[in-house]
Amino acid sequence: MSERNLTFPAASGRPMRAYLATPDNPPDPAPAIIVIHEFFGLNDDIRRIARRFAEAGYAALAPDLHDTGGPRFLCIARTMRDLGRGSGAPFEDLEAARLWLADRDDVDGERIGVAGFCMGGGFALLYAVGAPVKAAANFYGVVPKTQDELEGVCPVLGSYGALDSRLLPTAKRLDAHLTALDVDHDVQIYDGAGHSFMSQHQGIVGFIGGIWPLTRMHLGYEETAAQDSWRRMLAFFDRHVAGRTE
Repeated sequence: MSERNLTFPAASGRPMRAYLATPDNPPDPAPAIIVIHEFFGLNDDIRRIARRFAEAGYAALAPDLHDTGGPRFLCIARTMRDLGRGSGAPFEDLEAARLWLADRDDVDGERIGVAGFCMGGGFALLYAVGAPVKAAANFYGVVPKTQDELEGVCPVLGSYGALDSRLLPTAKRLDAHLTALDVDHDVQIYDGAGHSFMSQHQGIVGFIGGIWPLTRMHLGYEETAAQDSWRRMLAFFDRHVAGRTE
């Protein structure tokens, strides 16, 4: 596996920070995954997740959607605002990331998926409605209230924690929407897990996770849910993105 921090041209043409992890010496151009970070932005935990995709044979690009110039808190606020609107610069930047990946000689531009976590889960789902991606994974992210907002979405995997009472109705809504739309999907709710159960944060983010169980979200890593989610996600992407069969 190879890895590096880099920049790529965002939709505005401005360089956007990102992290790229690629498998070593793939026999053919590799399938790829766009990895979308949580509210905290591109950090070491998201890099860890991208590396795990590379180890499974995918090129993984994790753009920093908060890297738009100006004070960081304003960039975060704009990103969250556009997620609520379902349109705007972050979605355009995700498309720029897809095009950048597809243009690489070591990537098969016809085999790209997207995976997002928390804030990124909501972006992954909404971006996948109109983008030419093969599959999307939404980890404990928001879901539109009406099913018509997901009309045309690709196959979707969703993973939520049963202790995350704030987003538990969202998980059930996602399953209902995708069933009604006849979209291939796999939505799982994990007993004993809360919000952000895939994340292994350090530093101040880890401290926040330590006190978050006092809230309705019960934020924090949960080994059983995380490992089963990886198994499900890789099987889902192998089938829908990479076109691999057992």
